[in-house]
Amino acid sequence: MSDKLKIGITVGDINGIGLEVIIKSLVDQRMCDFFTPVVYGNTKVASFHRKAIGVNDFSFNVINDAEQAHSKRANMINCWQEDVKISLGEENEIGGKYAFLSLEKAVEDLKAGKIDALVTAPINKHNIQQEGFQFPGHTEYLQAKVGADDVLMFMVCDELRIGVVTGHIPLHEVAAQITEEAILKKLALMNDSLKKDFWVEKPKIAVLGLNPHAGDHGIIGTEDDQIIRPTVEKANELGIFCFGPYPADGFFAKGAYEKFDAVLAMYHDQGLIPFKHIAKGAGVNYTAGLPIVRTSPDHGTGYDIAGKNFASESSFVEAIFSALHIVKRRREQAELLKNPLAFRKLSKDRD
Repeated sequence: MSDKLKIGITVGDINGIGLEVIIKSLVDQRMCDFFTPVVYGNTKVASFHRKAIGVNDFSFNVINDAEQAHSKRANMINCWQEDVKISLGEENEIGGKYAFLSLEKAVEDLKAGKIDALVTAPINKHNIQQEGFQFPGHTEYLQAKVGADDVLMFMVCDELRIGVVTGHIPLHEVAAQITEEAILKKLALMNDSLKKDFWVEKPKIAVLGLNPHAGDHGIIGTEDDQIIRPTVEKANELGIFCFGPYPADGFFAKGAYEKFDAVLAMYHDQGLIPFKHIAKGAGVNYTAGLPIVRTSPDHGTGYDIAGKNFASESSFVEAIFSALHIVKRRREQAELLKNPLAFRKLSKDRD
């Protein structure tokens, strides 16, 4: 048995690029020097994808349980036995059905402690809707499965870390959800994650405005002055070192994000558009606020390039190593805090 971490990997939509980037990530045998991969899928489906992209010198070690994983091989658990019709590049019910079977089994093992972290390949948020999965995405599903009070979609890369107050909701609903409570919760999650998961001792956080020009003193909306700015002040009183609100366009155009440890955006595209541009295909989606560790690449199912050998594995590899680093940091911190030095007040009269 090896003491290397076991990283569970879900295959996502089998008609997309999930298995392609998984295979490309694991084909280099040196990856198994750092962790033990356990992929939740089906070997026949994996073989179909492997042949489609012309990878001939790679195969999965088939196991029945994560505890049987070979420490020097890429392992696969067959989550279904029946033959499946694969339609590369097509959004259909089959892609959603088997994406959920993979995810369900992986999360079950993650909660049982059989794997140490989870990396999820992309799903289609529409076709995965079924009994057992009626959520906007992975983030909300995992929150419900582990009973977390709140979570933060935290996009991370070497140059930038950015979270969002509102995630997968329609744009017309955003303004109503920008409240003091919501912003404070996300700031607290971000601040805690930066300390615990990224070892930033005193995080410095930028908060973006909601409206163009951060409202321009109430001319273009009042939320920035009446809600966001007072909340930033309150957060500082609570010990969260944050600034803002900043107009999003100038903030990124001038490179102001480089002066902060993280950025809190108000809604999905406000944060993810600049993030994906800056990350250049090497970004990671991390779900902060969970007792377990889950990451994913920052791209989608890639139906338009599925099976064409065009998909880059860069983001997926980054997601794997981000999960590894976060688990190790959490465990090391827990070990350091287990037996802290006893505090003893010294007497002025000591020798």
